[in-house]
Amino acid sequence: MIKFALLGSGSSGNATLVTDGVNSILIDNGLSLKRLEERLAAVGVCPSELKGVFVTHEHGDHVAGLGILSRKHRVPVYLTEGTRASLPLGVGRIERLETVEAGDTVCIGGLSISSFSIAHDAADPVSYTVTNASAKLGFATDFGHTSHLVRTRLAHSHALVIESNYCPHLLRTGSYPPKIQQRISSRSGHLSNHDAAKLLSELAHDGLQLVVLVHLSRENNLPALASRLAREALPGHPAEIIVAPPDGSSRMFEVHG
Repeated sequence: MIKFALLGSGSSGNATLVTDGVNSILIDNGLSLKRLEERLAAVGVCPSELKGVFVTHEHGDHVAGLGILSRKHRVPVYLTEGTRASLPLGVGRIERLETVEAGDTVCIGGLSISSFSIAHDAADPVSYTVTNASAKLGFATDFGHTSHLVRTRLAHSHALVIESNYCPHLLRTGSYPPKIQQRISSRSGHLSNHDAAKLLSELAHDGLQLVVLVHLSRENNLPALASRLAREALPGHPAEIIVAPPDGSSRMFEVHG
């Protein structure tokens, strides 16, 4: 069994709690300490119980809360050397910093956290899978296109947290200037609804129980649209499809192998 909750999923801050009931970790922490503590408390976890924060990349909405969390609660922070070297100055000192390479696996109790490279406009971005003896969570956000590596690493996940950032039509006809539109839709930008749906169709298997769509753009997407395309990619499949709230936290999800 693996449980997880989206504590934040958007430009105001990203953090995901993953736990097996004994060991708890975060993937990213772009939340203030107060907001993180409040949202952890809502799902029954104390920050001091966290065994690590696993960072995907150095953008502020993913790392802004790393330093204060590390200094106050001495939570270890795992990240690549490229990400470490590119952290914003505002993050401040990190007490317990552990550098890893893309492809490494870190074992914390019964949890195995494995990183893999993704394509994004950052120094050395990675994403993660978290597995234990009975379940697998695949986590892939902030990337512009899917590769064979991404599909291979996410394969056989019982739950998937997948970016479904924008609708191409809404992006083209929206208020964003052409330079920003190009960045978002580039191969090192973000994943569109259609690309997310295609990835889901490639990852579908009988054991998939849950799909959580994250990082939906407020201006360039609609939750109903992203959800509909994801459902159409899994015709007849019983997996639950959820759209994560961009500025709030989700319920605690639970999956079994």
